[in-house]
Amino acid sequence: MNIRQALRLYVIPDRSIGAPRSLLEQTETALAGGATTIQLRDNQLEGRELLAAATAMAELCRRAGALFIVNDRLDIALLANAHGAHLGQDDLPAGEARRLCPPGFIIGVSVQTEEQARLAKAQGADYLGIGAVYPTRTKDAAALGLNGVRRVAAATDLPAVAIGGINLHNAAEVMAGGVDGLSVISAVVGAKDIRGAAQNFMDIINNNLTATTS
Repeated sequence: MNIRQALRLYVIPDRSIGAPRSLLEQTETALAGGATTIQLRDNQLEGRELLAAATAMAELCRRAGALFIVNDRLDIALLANAHGAHLGQDDLPAGEARRLCPPGFIIGVSVQTEEQARLAKAQGADYLGIGAVYPTRTKDAAALGLNGVRRVAAATDLPAVAIGGINLHNAAEVMAGGVDGLSVISAVVGAKDIRGAAQNFMDIINNNLTATTS
């Protein structure tokens, strides 16, 4: 699977923001709208519940031909047969995590600086999550702004997805910052029409990619 293509629309279902729809319903509807990656990120679920959710979400993603990534919990990602795991700066280093993973397992790393991006590549990361781009209630990190995203994305040749405060109004300008895709939560799973929101994002992303390659 081409990681750059798989990162185009990276959706993170959320039990609070997407309520009353379940994680599975949010996942299924986002995939129907064209989401290319789904990430499970939930710090409140106990291990047994998290594994059950991950296993079910992984199956939905495989049927749709999309990537399924588990945030933080490498153990859950491996047990659920996820495509990969996403690690923050306070999680296991990518190089150490890689020692536990089978061939082809994808590791993403959250970064805010050029130095972090270069270190992630040196440790064997497959892609970067850059952000937060704009202030957001779901990301504690200080906002980088578009210039910050451009600098970090240009620090390595790794595929990169931008996250944080991205919506349909600013999606095109974020894509123009040199990333391969957009990671969104509220703008898709918090929308009244999840499928329609995902489709609108994919239209913007594809139009931007077409313009940059033409």
